Amino acid sequence: MNALINKVQLIGRLGAEPKITQFGKDQKVAHFSLATSEGYKNNKGEWVEQTQWHKIVAWNNLAVLVEKLLVKGQEVLIEGKLVNRSWEDKDGSKRYTTEVHINDLFLTQRKAAS
Repeated sequence: MNALINKVQLIGRLGAEPKITQFGKDQKVAHFSLATSEGYKNNKGEWVEQTQWHKIVAWNNLAVLVEKLLVKGQEVLIEGKLVNRSWEDKDGSKRYTTEVHINDLFLTQRKAAS
């Protein structure tokens, strides 16, 4: 069997302005949400649209590009891998999240002029 691959490709719109955090001199991380939608007709013939929200993380050079180029509502294509994390919250409860850590970013439309 060949190697198993963890790869995600999404086209969607940013739900908010990216949040950028700087670590030391040279390291940055960008967090943003991406909405994807798909529609279908239900058994009554009514059109139903479903939106999924994805947590996206970009590191270093990609974080710099995200900071310079992306704005809320902009459509982008991202490629990366799924990363599951867990932690204990302040109440001692175990919390879980799934993020897409991106390794490539493509603009599908230009940034809106201010």
